[in-house]
Amino acid sequence: MDAFYASVEQRDDPTLRGRPVVVAWKGARSVVCAASYEARRFGIRSAMPALRAARLCPQAVFVPPDFARYKAVSRQIHDIFARYTDRIEPLSLDEAYLDVSQPRRDLGSATAIASEIRACIREETRLTASAGVAPNKFLAKIASDWHKPDGQFVIRPTMVEAFLATLPVGKLPGVGKVMEAKLAELGITTCADLRAFGATALQARFGRWGARLHALSLGIDERPVEGERPTLQISSEDTFPVDLPLDALTPHIERLAAKTWQGYLRERQRHPERIARTVVLKLKTADFHLLTRSITPSTVPTSAEELAKLACGLRARVGLPAVTRYRLAGVGLTGFTEPEGSLAQDDLFD
Repeated sequence: MDAFYASVEQRDDPTLRGRPVVVAWKGARSVVCAASYEARRFGIRSAMPALRAARLCPQAVFVPPDFARYKAVSRQIHDIFARYTDRIEPLSLDEAYLDVSQPRRDLGSATAIASEIRACIREETRLTASAGVAPNKFLAKIASDWHKPDGQFVIRPTMVEAFLATLPVGKLPGVGKVMEAKLAELGITTCADLRAFGATALQARFGRWGARLHALSLGIDERPVEGERPTLQISSEDTFPVDLPLDALTPHIERLAAKTWQGYLRERQRHPERIARTVVLKLKTADFHLLTRSITPSTVPTSAEELAKLACGLRARVGLPAVTRYRLAGVGLTGFTEPEGSLAQDDLFD
């Protein structure tokens, strides 16, 4: 979807159309959830501090996010996807992979299916979507950004090698600023450079990740489109208006535990057999040091109050000086017991 949250706001409030819209809560520590294309022209991007966004574009309209409304629209869009395939892998509220190799409606090509899906989204939601059509997930993801907004780009199998040759390595998934700089030190700035450096040399430098980079430079990505997977973690977090000492976090942890517990109850309604066994406390210090502490009690929590008590108790294991101040806290549940009895755990707060 194109600037999804901001586009929903502009659709539902005609006075916002054509204006720079920033979806963010007000506050000194708020960050941008989304920015309309009008706002992006001023350099505003998601995850940017809201105060910086306001400086970049003083005339921007700031709108608090309404996730319940965005989720409702997202469900509507996924219903459209399901008309064409049952092989759908959601990435977020506004993005998904679709495998249309065995479509429910055969329109002759993946390109035609993508075009019709975009047309349905426009007609039924009054929003625009961009699509990438390609032989695999990696290439489709890149293609989906190529002609945004309201565009479509196709990478045919015969185009892959030439298309990727000049692609900057920074466009590859998992290559951030640090990795991009390391590659630049080796004279690698494009996928063609990765190919020339060679799989063996890349693996010697970066291990399995180096081999993965070389494969991507050739357009190789064997990952299948996977349906919606079970929830591995449920969490809530909040950034405080002012930095707080550890012993002042109790009411905040209790509030976050209550929010997390509500999410857990919704998960249990859908999958009553899945039980979370591990409680996690996340903290971020005033100087942005991130730490987590967890506990897997012999008896699983059965209420928000028990969850809050366990999370509060984890403060005793923080191990930082009493003068330390904290800007953020989070409470999570993970370690879900699967129906067959195995434990599925993953890092919280990805």
